[in-house]
Amino acid sequence: MADVKTSINWLGRTFGKSRDTKVWRGRAASVAGVMLAVACCGSAPTYADGAGTNWIRFGGRPVDTVAAQSYDRSFVRRWEKNPPRGYPTLAKDNIAATRKAIKRYAAIVEDGGWEDVPEKAQIELGVTHPAVLALQKRLTATGELRGAASNYFDFATEKALKRFQATHGLTPTGRLDDRTRKALNVSAKIRLRQLRTNLSRLRRHAVSDKGRYVVVNIPAAQIEAVEKGRVYSRHTGVVGKLDRKTPILRSRIHELNFNPVWRLPPTVVTKDLIPKGRQMARAEQNVLVKYGIDAYAGGRKLDPEKVRWNSSHPYKLRYRQKPGEDNPLGFVKINFHNAHSVYLHDTPSDRLFGRNFRAASSGCVRVSNVEKLVAWLLRDKDMGLRDVERFKKTGETKTVRLKRSIPIKLVYVTAWATEDGQVQFRRDLYRRDGVGSRAMY
Repeated sequence: MADVKTSINWLGRTFGKSRDTKVWRGRAASVAGVMLAVACCGSAPTYADGAGTNWIRFGGRPVDTVAAQSYDRSFVRRWEKNPPRGYPTLAKDNIAATRKAIKRYAAIVEDGGWEDVPEKAQIELGVTHPAVLALQKRLTATGELRGAASNYFDFATEKALKRFQATHGLTPTGRLDDRTRKALNVSAKIRLRQLRTNLSRLRRHAVSDKGRYVVVNIPAAQIEAVEKGRVYSRHTGVVGKLDRKTPILRSRIHELNFNPVWRLPPTVVTKDLIPKGRQMARAEQNVLVKYGIDAYAGGRKLDPEKVRWNSSHPYKLRYRQKPGEDNPLGFVKINFHNAHSVYLHDTPSDRLFGRNFRAASSGCVRVSNVEKLVAWLLRDKDMGLRDVERFKKTGETKTVRLKRSIPIKLVYVTAWATEDGQVQFRRDLYRRDGVGSRAMY
């Protein structure tokens, strides 16, 4: 959220604490790793890069604040350009390209694979260290680097490392941080197995027609708007945390809610709101009053002071938050029919979009630069970006139904190749690849 008050109203703060806080300083802008925070649909995962805001979590202690709270927005733009716009994740041509990648990685495995890059606090441009040679050999094995063989971290090594980071969904800092080292040290055998596993996923989900559709690739935490076989726009996203996973599904986008009411989902109510309500009641405070939440019984709005938090009463109620700058849905919600009550939406805060680890919701998907996606969806309604921005500025509440529903797929693809020969890997976020925890990094 933009501030503490806003973030408090995102009701899913976890009970764990963030780990591995790292603040990278250097020529690129400071980048903090993902904090353990919640989206409209949830709370934070066990894995995280660290804390980077002053968000507060329901049921837990305040998240630590680090010095660098901003992020380099250019990293988001680089992620959204990778793979290039001509290569949708579910393009049918990616099937043949992935088969070629499987042959290439099978040859690497046959040749003995690659050695691990040893641990070192941090290696970057200008550093001389034995680990640099190991890094160069590793980057040479998969083609990011050619011809380097020294202990000196030069510009070519930095460029190659950035390329590796970009094709593995990592912040392209050009520094050998701990998360990048873990990605480098995923074995060739595991990468080969991932490619083979994902080939079947591509066959199942690939799109051959030239119509319009939206894809959410869950482990990549990316959203693509595809038209005529090309990516019209790609958006960084935030997906479900490890214990509140974003589901795999297919549906059709049929409706947009501008400046919507937030109806708190059952998971948030039971795991976040009620525990916080009980905690605050012991301190003679009221969670509904403090955080601007309305409680309803049979459609009748209740006096918040009459909710008995230490009884079963709160479980029988429904909870809503009015539209506004503190509403965790932001100014727009994108609806598609599904059995999981998930949707795409805006957010009052964009900080998580610049982080490596973006699994922080209860299943819903937050979308960066959502205005562009929404304007694309509304094209058949003779509405454009100006109309979308007007809704955002005025706060007008309105439901708009699309003339033609647009297909949407939420998929789980962690390894694929594109026609240009680039091989893409993403962390095995939910451990669906059957390769253990090594590929989660």
